[in-house]
Amino acid sequence: MGIGWGWVKPGKDAVKQPDSVERALGYIPNRLQLAGGWIDQPFVSRHNPKPPGSMVVVQIEPNFRPMDRSGIASGTRAVAARLWKRRLPNRPRDELVRELYHAENRGKAEPSGSQDMIGLIYPGVNRLDYDYRVEGGVFPAHIESCNRLEVARWLERSLHLLAVEPRPAGYHPLAEQRLEPRWVARLGQSGKDCYEAICWRDLEGLGASLNRNMKCWETLLPLTVRHPLIQVDLLGLLQAYQKRYAGAMYSGCGGGYLIVVADEPVPGAFKVKVRVASA
Repeated sequence: MGIGWGWVKPGKDAVKQPDSVERALGYIPNRLQLAGGWIDQPFVSRHNPKPPGSMVVVQIEPNFRPMDRSGIASGTRAVAARLWKRRLPNRPRDELVRELYHAENRGKAEPSGSQDMIGLIYPGVNRLDYDYRVEGGVFPAHIESCNRLEVARWLERSLHLLAVEPRPAGYHPLAEQRLEPRWVARLGQSGKDCYEAICWRDLEGLGASLNRNMKCWETLLPLTVRHPLIQVDLLGLLQAYQKRYAGAMYSGCGGGYLIVVADEPVPGAFKVKVRVASA
């Protein structure tokens, strides 16, 4: 599975913080998922009439503490920290992904998707191609990675994160499923479009892919954006930002962070720093 081997240290231009802050935050990266999320789950990808379907994950520096239950893989990162003593081992990446996947999902009836692990372990911007015919869709059939510094810096300027709220306790997003094949295909295509837009530094294309992703979520898994336990009008908030800026999506089901695509400041938002493979 995948491309690229070995352990990658933070790039030369990584943000340096006081040692005490670094120790408190930990050294394992964070990750963002962008368009195509849920295609990494076999119960979704099995319905894709046009495999593979793709999604995008971006490795980001651990220079802030994410809200728990916010779609930034903080739970997976905590497992990795316990498993590997807070640092990524110097071993092949695909091996680490599988080790972490099994450590987190052992005994789980509803396992986390492998994109959580890949995003923490593979630097840069990564397109994960999932095909249910390959390993039952658990791991991607292929990983395409972009570690170009100019692309990473453009993406940092283009993404703006707004804290909304964590998923509420007792929330379950999968009780209602409408897995229509044509919409699953659209979900997988949104990930391909997202990766292409990032590589070409196409702001409008990136925003459009995030908007299509959210329409797919709303159609396929309605409880990801509306649920009796969710107190915020997620769809209303999302649509307001989509109308004002190039595009927007949530970091995960049930809220978390609103990721806004814009070439101008977004009031109240903060920025992330993309970690790329060092030369």
